[in-house]
Amino acid sequence: MSARVLNGKILASKVKDSLKSEVEKLKKEFNKVPKMVNIVIGQDHGTCAYAKSQEKVAEYIGINYELKTIPADVRQEKLEDLVCALNNDAGVNGIMIHKPVPDQINYNLVANHIDIIKDLEGINIANIGKMVLGETKIVPCTPASIMEHIKSTGVNLRGKEAVIVGSSSIVGKPLCLLLLREFATVTVCHIGTSEAGKLEGHVKNADILIVAVGIASLIKGDMIKKGAIVIDVGINRSENGIVGDVEYDSAKEKASYITPVPGGVGPVTVVMLMKNAIEAFKAQL
Repeated sequence: MSARVLNGKILASKVKDSLKSEVEKLKKEFNKVPKMVNIVIGQDHGTCAYAKSQEKVAEYIGINYELKTIPADVRQEKLEDLVCALNNDAGVNGIMIHKPVPDQINYNLVANHIDIIKDLEGINIANIGKMVLGETKIVPCTPASIMEHIKSTGVNLRGKEAVIVGSSSIVGKPLCLLLLREFATVTVCHIGTSEAGKLEGHVKNADILIVAVGIASLIKGDMIKKGAIVIDVGINRSENGIVGDVEYDSAKEKASYITPVPGGVGPVTVVMLMKNAIEAFKAQL
């Protein structure tokens, strides 16, 4: 029996409706809505298209969305000054800096200039620290999307073997913390795991498998435990179009649930950004 497909567009629609209702209640109570600012450096077509999709989601939910486009040759100091001005603007509840950024910009340094309470992507040092302690509701958007997909299955994570393939700072590491909050037993695999020849062994043990490395069809169907939940975060261009890190056709014959690529984690990631904007707004109230 093939796996049930975790359709990100359907899940995103459900979460959007829930957030829309929440914003309507906040507007009635406080006569204002959250405002977020997305800083885009330069005019890259892909970046602008993604920003437009964010704007569309924000508009549906009822969030005030502002896109600030600044020249590609902007200096670090000038960008930091802009961030500080937005920090001091009481009318702005959330700030994000769109990636990628030009070579002259130190992204991590700028991100850490964002006020902790306005950090929409949950990526500055203070917010990551709060994640470790379980003291913040603002978490990085892709890991939040992954957790939303897992929770949509209704499976209790307590005691389950969760295996993350990929240890990046924006997905693998924060996701590990979120899974630990649910009392899953978490294993994080990386290049060292592969070099030691142990990747397949860990993957075969996973009740919950999340793959986020950017290598097309790295995980084959015969590596997956029967009945596992498989979340594929990979986005890779191939001669067959966009594919994930998991070999989808073979994996769906083993898994109980699986995300498609595209149309899985991505649509919900944008909605999680909006959820963070609402959480930031409520914290500032």
